[in-house]
Amino acid sequence: MALAPNVATGADSNAADQPGRGGGSTLVVLVLAFAVFFLLGGVTNINDLLVGKFKSMFHLTHAQANLVQMAFFIAYGAFSIPAGIIMSKLGYIRTFVLGFMIVAAASFLFIPASAAASYPGFLAALFCIGAGITVLQVAMNPVITTLGPAKTSHSRLTFAQAFNSVGVFLMVYGGATFLLGDSTPLDPETSTDAQIQAYRVAEGASIGTAYMWLGILMLVIAAIFWFNRSALDHAKADAMKLEGTWGLLTSNRRVQLGALSIFVYVGAEVAIGSNLIAYLGDQSVMGLGLQAAGKLVAIYWLGALIGRILGGFILRLAKPGRVLATFAAGAISLIILSAVTTGALSGWALILVGFCNSLMFPTIFSLGTEGLGERTPQASGILCTAIIGGAIVPFLFGLVADIDLRLALIVPLVCYAIIAGFGLWAARRATA
Repeated sequence: MALAPNVATGADSNAADQPGRGGGSTLVVLVLAFAVFFLLGGVTNINDLLVGKFKSMFHLTHAQANLVQMAFFIAYGAFSIPAGIIMSKLGYIRTFVLGFMIVAAASFLFIPASAAASYPGFLAALFCIGAGITVLQVAMNPVITTLGPAKTSHSRLTFAQAFNSVGVFLMVYGGATFLLGDSTPLDPETSTDAQIQAYRVAEGASIGTAYMWLGILMLVIAAIFWFNRSALDHAKADAMKLEGTWGLLTSNRRVQLGALSIFVYVGAEVAIGSNLIAYLGDQSVMGLGLQAAGKLVAIYWLGALIGRILGGFILRLAKPGRVLATFAAGAISLIILSAVTTGALSGWALILVGFCNSLMFPTIFSLGTEGLGERTPQASGILCTAIIGGAIVPFLFGLVADIDLRLALIVPLVCYAIIAGFGLWAARRATA
């Protein structure tokens, strides 16, 4: 999932052009910010692998396994607005430090969860990871635009988004090798409780180790940001304005449709990514083991990276609304093709939906906030909160998948139909 594009910031747009205070520190912060974009993409999307891992490890239903994404993405709904308030009080750098510390503490929670082989413990840790990443994302895009001349802010943000996508591909591919094994799950009907617990502890050891190192890395990055905490003292974050936000949501059709589209887009993208291991492992599709299927999940996200690279050219040739509708129609076609075929064709058709996802988030975001002037920050907050769709839609997918895995494809299909409708609606209307 792409990070939310920056739409407004309280930073002095000329401050980064000014010589003097914090020049060296500012460069350090910029380099670190790009690195953090790389890490955030991977940390967020590694959850796709955990869904498949935990399903096998704990003998879960599809719905139960998708609680991984619910635990993570519910944090967006709970912490997006509080994080904005915190940022307006602490400033950018100190907000970063707080976010890194939360992610680090949450990462260390995976150690006792792994030792106890506790699924609720893993879910609690994932919720805390989501809280920390929400705090980081609220501050990330404004910082990228602040760290340099205003005239080059868009190129810096695009470059940073590319780092995000590269991080997703590399960390998901590497995670498939490290986290997922092809060991045969124990049969709970023929195994003793002691055998099942020992198996789960052994399977969870790699998870605890991976997140332990992530926690250490987060502490190191937090320390570096803290030592450079004065780098952006010239850039002040806007205070969060809550008054009138609800009225904007209830009265503005553009914001309503934009928020709905963000909700279903994030939900559909995460639902497919989260359940791709199970889908590719189905004997009627490709019959792959966990590790082989996990590596193809990385290809799903690679498609999004390729689409984003091409996106700048595509969006110059046609109206954004029409591009959005076309990409959504492509996703619908691929889902139908996957549902009615078998074997490799079925599997690759669903993997290629990743390419169709590539331009949806930034295009929906820009269309949903278009022409709102000074109310754009409020609309942005509403759309960011709608990312909670990543918690709800995958769970719905899981409920249907427990009836029939192929039938569950109707859930993202409906989501993309809604997005296509928004694209056509936006293409027919001038900016409000």
